[in-house]
Amino acid sequence: MKNIIITGTSRGIGFELVKLFASEGHNVLALSRNETPITDLNLDTVTAFPFDLNDINAYNTVENFINDNWERVDVLINNAGALLNKPFGETSISDFEAIYRINVFGVSEMTRICIPFMGNGGHVVTISSMGGVQGSMKFPGLAAYSSSKAAVITLTELLAEEYKESNISFNVLALGAVQTEMLEEAFPGYEAPTTANEMAVYIHEFSLNGDRFYNGKLLQVSNTTP
Repeated sequence: MKNIIITGTSRGIGFELVKLFASEGHNVLALSRNETPITDLNLDTVTAFPFDLNDINAYNTVENFINDNWERVDVLINNAGALLNKPFGETSISDFEAIYRINVFGVSEMTRICIPFMGNGGHVVTISSMGGVQGSMKFPGLAAYSSSKAAVITLTELLAEEYKESNISFNVLALGAVQTEMLEEAFPGYEAPTTANEMAVYIHEFSLNGDRFYNGKLLQVSNTTP
């Protein structure tokens, strides 16, 4: 059984991922500002506590948990994300900072914390968006969000190169439309053809086996636009 850390687990894809991994007996550390949805499931192999990607001290809690309970991390899924749907002309520097602190700095710091615990076969999977892919269709109001999702694509490529001798794999999945609360915030009223559970099934399988075939790669997981 593997030791798996997932961020953004209170709803949507992250919530579904926790249930999938737990059903197979994997040890899961589920991190979200609201841990209640996960703790209410009473899953034997899952640990959940409140975690805020904006709180630098919270990362120490994660590091201490790994040291005290696991000593090794097999899979990290950087799933947490924040969205801002606002015209660029009304978007302030503080708006950009808030989005980047979660979508970029949070991914970077969580990955940095976990790497020392990831040995041969470790896999870091970061969830991005089709909006962050160069040449993809772009939408008004998502300048901060989509540019932050582009940043973690390049970050993944850089980490794969920097750690290529460690046998740790780094990959990024750029998701298209998935029926989640975040999609409703970005595109009110739009109905996606893919459910959160369906996408979680894909990410679950990729997280466990994708490192055999990919490293430093962007995979576009989308069947529609947006």
